[in-house]
Amino acid sequence: MPKHAGPPLPYKVVAAVTPCPRGWLVASAKLHAATFAPEEPRVLSKFSEVFEERPQFEVIALNAPVGYPDTPEAPRTCDVIARSMLGRRSMTVRRTPTRGTIETGLVRLDEHLDAITLVLLGRYAEVGAEMLPYRQRDVYEAHPELSFYVINGDKPLVRSKKTDEGIAERRVLLEKRIPGIKRVLDAQLPGVPTSHLYDIAALLWTARRIAAKAALRIPENPEWDAEGLRKEIVR
Repeated sequence: MPKHAGPPLPYKVVAAVTPCPRGWLVASAKLHAATFAPEEPRVLSKFSEVFEERPQFEVIALNAPVGYPDTPEAPRTCDVIARSMLGRRSMTVRRTPTRGTIETGLVRLDEHLDAITLVLLGRYAEVGAEMLPYRQRDVYEAHPELSFYVINGDKPLVRSKKTDEGIAERRVLLEKRIPGIKRVLDAQLPGVPTSHLYDIAALLWTARRIAAKAALRIPENPEWDAEGLRKEIVR
């Protein structure tokens, strides 16, 4: 199916997507050769609306699990590796719910899901309902801290994004790498925390890397869940 109707566009549109209190925070950018032009972020109420955008997104860097473990005793390799890379920031890579939990909303006691994951289960269920293997041609699971890891020269950040120092550190990195990213960082969206804007900006950098075929997969050797979805994080 073509990405858009009419004559081909002279640019691609890539996007970053993360759950937020009002739905899904989306930041996109036009990509043409070396030109990368971020656009104003916005909030969509449902994950399915991401696929209704026109022109359609060539690449989506998604901050939500794609590809699920069958049991809590078999954690995803990508999560284990990501934690080992992030050092003190490893706690930001949370346990991925099992497919049964995603589909039913019933949480097993032995999953030991943290409070943030429990709050986001409804959002993750939206992703689970939309994601089929063919969607992974365009949709790639990413993680903001791994995006910052790459932007920071393959070194994990030390400060939390919940602190002024952490926000300042992230802003310096983002503005150095992405001209025009202030449109994302300084956006005023009701109900969207500042930290979400910084996360989505970093994910947009990863979307650019994916479009340029410069991104790396974790793990290097593919793993799939029972429904044929790749269990990986792209950075």
